[in-house]
Amino acid sequence: MRLRFALLASLLIALASGGISTAASAAPRHNHGLTINAIPRSIIAGEGVLIYGQLTGDNVGGETIVLYHHLAGSHRGYTIIGVTKTDSRGFYEFTREEGVVETNRSWFVRGPDNTHSRTVFERVAALVTTPVPSNTTPDTNHVVVFTGRVSPDHAFERILLQEQIGSSDDWKTIKAGRLGPGSDYAIAYRFRIPGERDLRVVFPGDVRNTTGVSDPVSITVQQAQVADFTIMSSKPIVAYGDSATIFGVLDKPGTTTPEPGIAVVLCSRSLTTSHFTCATTTTTGNDGRYSFTVTPIENQLYQVRTSLPPKRHSALLFEGVGDVVTMTASNTTTTAGQSLTFTGTVKPDKAGHVIYLQRLGNDNDWHTVEVRVVRFKSSFEFRWTFGRPGTQTFRARITSDRRNVGGASAPVAITVNPAAASTLPPAS
Repeated sequence: MRLRFALLASLLIALASGGISTAASAAPRHNHGLTINAIPRSIIAGEGVLIYGQLTGDNVGGETIVLYHHLAGSHRGYTIIGVTKTDSRGFYEFTREEGVVETNRSWFVRGPDNTHSRTVFERVAALVTTPVPSNTTPDTNHVVVFTGRVSPDHAFERILLQEQIGSSDDWKTIKAGRLGPGSDYAIAYRFRIPGERDLRVVFPGDVRNTTGVSDPVSITVQQAQVADFTIMSSKPIVAYGDSATIFGVLDKPGTTTPEPGIAVVLCSRSLTTSHFTCATTTTTGNDGRYSFTVTPIENQLYQVRTSLPPKRHSALLFEGVGDVVTMTASNTTTTAGQSLTFTGTVKPDKAGHVIYLQRLGNDNDWHTVEVRVVRFKSSFEFRWTFGRPGTQTFRARITSDRRNVGGASAPVAITVNPAAASTLPPAS
């Protein structure tokens, strides 16, 4: 590392003495003898970037190329951040590693004889961690607090708690808040209506970062319990095709004394219908307990009722059924500057629903990088172009609708190998 810094310092001295400035108050306005490109041009904070181009003209091999950048919101001008040499055909490249590019910025390069490139702009989205609810199965009587963090630091700036509308990429803000001194957030909200919700936290963006959006979190809001006739689920959310146990305790009215030997029936309806179907019956045990095994294929509202007078019933219980998402890549190995395709399916059929491609960020959380719509036969496809070399991890994520609560695919890791600048897409 010391050798690297020493080499860069010596090069800067040489450049200054040779007529190439080590700082610039403004970027060149026009391309002049030197091309530049950056991939990707829009990233999440901390993602690696590959910058490359070509020196044009005669005798272009072995020439010094200097990379400048300017940080958005900074009062400083353009400063040198890298020096390299062209290959025999005039091509050059710079790699900005993971964890370096945290904020919006612009780049340009200079070469010999006052050659310079145009300026390219890098848009960098802030990282917003998935909101952690204080309770994933709250009832309508209690407040839920959602906590998380935004990076890089945006202390005291505004953030939004949003709820998804239907199965589209439309979201409504239900509460606004401010980041704390450590760029952490804590937003409290009380849900008045039972049901399943997909919620996310959004940092609206500023001069330093573009809008950052968290991975949605699903919570199941239950109706407040009837004290002497409880109802619960062993799995408030089950995967499509899996089973859960609905159970509870029947006590004598207004007491905590179990009511044994009472016939009870399980009633259910989907969220797309208005009438309950009551079919399965059982009898409470000596401790007043009852249970039913269910295998729903879509979200259900359950209620347990006594079969005979005096008629009594539990609260409504929401049981969510998660989508099953699978995704594979056309290849798990690629090279910088190249694209590959992610394809997959969703069960049950979700044709017409929004689906997200997400990348695992440096904060070890998931962040949306592409949005598509599920196609015919409940299939989907994403195409992604890779920048810097290394390993990158992706998944597909679908959010809730009235029928199901959404789900995510297993992670898919992609190994990105280096590529010579001459093989990359043409720069301008």
